[in-house]
Amino acid sequence: MNILVVLAHPDKNSFNYTIAQTCIKQLIENEHSVIFHDLYRENFDPVLNTPEIPKNGAVDEIIKMHCEDLTKSDGIIIVHPNWWGQPPALLKGWIDRVIRPGIAYEFEEGDGGEGVPIGLLKAKTAVVFNTSNTSMDRENNIFLDPLETLWKNCIFDLCGVKEFYRKMFRIIVTSTTTQRKSWLNEVKTTVSSFFPLSEKFE
Repeated sequence: MNILVVLAHPDKNSFNYTIAQTCIKQLIENEHSVIFHDLYRENFDPVLNTPEIPKNGAVDEIIKMHCEDLTKSDGIIIVHPNWWGQPPALLKGWIDRVIRPGIAYEFEEGDGGEGVPIGLLKAKTAVVFNTSNTSMDRENNIFLDPLETLWKNCIFDLCGVKEFYRKMFRIIVTSTTTQRKSWLNEVKTTVSSFFPLSEKFE
């Protein structure tokens, strides 16, 4: 299987970076092909310009490459921190520019204008790993967990990826080395659960 891993965190010493590397290592051990994009290291340009907006809009070679990597992936893993209940701006720009009409989704013709979506992605499964310094109670009851809605409902379900799993690791700022090791073991287990060893797909 081809698995796309997208990381969005500016600090190479961050726990997010370690999560992404753990995912990659486990995927390789499970004999999958990994496509890795570290958006900050790549200096990804998040700005969506007017000519790109239409379904057949002009996109540069970098965006074409990201779109091709997305469409050929059998699974997707996203790793990013929870900043103000949202992904980092760089990742939001990646969503805007890469999860495009005609690439990830389209709308039924003659749908009366309400925009009935048709998911186009080949990927069957998407996994999102987040980090946060907000308690679960506050996240769920005060903020209503906006990242769950964004990734599950607004993005992956709309794009046809029906198997979805998201894990939030918290609270990072007070976490111990032992806790982080336990979390990384959970990452390994999760990756192997959704993308097991030598699973063959036609």
